[in-house]
Amino acid sequence: MLGLLLRVLPFWVREPLLIVIGSVFGLRIMYLAVRDTDRVAAAIGAAFLVFTAIRVHTVVRALRARRKPGPDSAAAADGTVTGAAAQAQVQVLAQAPAQAQAPVAAPAPAATPAPALTPAPAPAPAPAGGHTGTGPRPGPGGPEKDHNAWGQAVAALAVFGALAAAVWLGPRVMPSTDNTTQPASCSDSEHEKLPKAYEKTPRPVTGDDLCEALNRPDLARLLGTPGEIADTASGSNGTAALTDGKVAEPEAEITFDTYTVNLSATYNHLSTAQYVRLFDIAGDRVEKDVKTLEVLGRPAFFSSDHTMRIEIDFSKEHNSGPVQQGPLARTLSVALDRKDRGGYYDITVWSKSGALPNDGALVDIAEKVLPTVLERSGH
Repeated sequence: MLGLLLRVLPFWVREPLLIVIGSVFGLRIMYLAVRDTDRVAAAIGAAFLVFTAIRVHTVVRALRARRKPGPDSAAAADGTVTGAAAQAQVQVLAQAPAQAQAPVAAPAPAATPAPALTPAPAPAPAPAGGHTGTGPRPGPGGPEKDHNAWGQAVAALAVFGALAAAVWLGPRVMPSTDNTTQPASCSDSEHEKLPKAYEKTPRPVTGDDLCEALNRPDLARLLGTPGEIADTASGSNGTAALTDGKVAEPEAEITFDTYTVNLSATYNHLSTAQYVRLFDIAGDRVEKDVKTLEVLGRPAFFSSDHTMRIEIDFSKEHNSGPVQQGPLARTLSVALDRKDRGGYYDITVWSKSGALPNDGALVDIAEKVLPTVLERSGH
């Protein structure tokens, strides 16, 4: 369709259109290639610019040809004038020999004067335009219509220049709808039916509450990666493992390119002090790097543990492999209330590479996020 349209368009519309398209796309692709250091894109942009340069050269040659007619046009005009003069001269010479060969008559009684030679009519003066009546008339593409060609070219450049500007500046002026450049938003599970454990728990928060509290604009900065944008954000209303669905445990998770952050609330009767004592009994306190502290006036402690990794390969008969040990995760557990009567919030951070932020980053996240959660739960 585009090829047919370009063949139908006049020269002075088609060529400026090709120049505008080639220059806009060429410059844009070159800019992206330089920004992203992409050699393939640079080659494509260079091809567009070379194509544009060829079209510009073609238009310049056409303009020069219209301004300065070639020698063939001048020779044709000279040939017309010379041919008219030669025709008149042949007429005069044809009459003169005819009179010279006439027989001499006897002298008449009264001399009668011989008729005078009538000269051939002179060629008619050329019209004001410089063309003889018998010469070729100027064609429709003559110089007197240059203003039409220029008008077409200017109109084409104006129209397609406006279109190019709209395409170029549109994303900057209009609000962006590209989800890849916007932070991920929490999914709405407001109408999801909560498990019975939530009905038996006084003032529990939901996964949506935790997600909205955790999905802060400054979360990446608190993690030490201020340039990152959240890829995914989700919340769920589950129950704690090994409790037969009797303990509510909502959670939310935000993923970035570097880190993944998980926030959960466990509504059981286990206090943070009892939790730390279990580490002492099992002898895992040193191994799991357990450290006690106080956050927002509440008992809290740090602990480390490995995540689980499950590999799924659909190309084999056995499409799932054994559960493996994943990268290390760091967790900050904070009591639900100041008196530590049971239950706790967990803020866990991990990365695929195994790198972790310092413990101060988790404390900063807790001090920013938990007040919003506490307002909704009333604890």
